[in-house]
Amino acid sequence: MTQAILKMKQRSESTIEDEIIHWWKDDAAELHRNALRLETERAQMVNGFPRDGTVLFRLINDTSQMSMKLSPDEALRIGTELLTLGKEMINQKRVLWNRYEDE
Repeated sequence: MTQAILKMKQRSESTIEDEIIHWWKDDAAELHRNALRLETERAQMVNGFPRDGTVLFRLINDTSQMSMKLSPDEALRIGTELLTLGKEMINQKRVLWNRYEDE
């Protein structure tokens, strides 16, 4: 392949970093699948200038999918917020367990 084709191929490729599958049942007891997929596109040179890579945040369900491209700064901001929220929720559960065990 020529160098130009290789560069175009690198630009369009994204890598699936992680996928979280969530199964649930509706009121009719039918099983449904939702997925959260994180994909990345590498940083690259465009017209001689370096460009940020992107993080693709994709939500997939039985009938459709939606995605949102995030800059590295936006991805870090969301990641930090999710980490903080997750820690707070774990601590809340820990407090509830401590109360339960003290009874």
